[in-house]
Amino acid sequence: QVQLVESGGGSVQAGGSLRLSCAASGRTYSTYTMAWFRQAPGKEREFVAVVDWSGRNTYYADSVKGRFTISRDNAKNTVYLEMNSLKPEDAASYCCAYKAAYYGDSYLKTRPTDYSSWGQGTQVTVSS
Repeated sequence: QVQLVESGGGSVQAGGSLRLSCAASGRTYSTYTMAWFRQAPGKEREFVAVVDWSGRNTYYADSVKGRFTISRDNAKNTVYLEMNSLKPEDAASYCCAYKAAYYGDSYLKTRPTDYSSWGQGTQVTVSS
């Protein structure tokens, strides 16, 4: 069982910044991929960003590319999402997701069904 706990959400004005954190604990595999998704009221869960185990490879949704940065600190079992130039349409509940990374697996997973563990989410509100 893997537990994920997010933090760092809040309310900001458009153009502002927030940094989300997600701490993993429990029975994590030796290497694992981490991602961020978001879900706004009345909308489906949406992929935001993913990072591989090494932290060197990342991929972003077009809607956040150039504004958001995903990173990780494996010594702390923590993944981060730095969000800059926030827009009202970025407002959502942001969840981190975990997937064990086996040898030969691609890290580039963008579907919610690719991930086996999820956090509870942290709310981001952006006012115009």
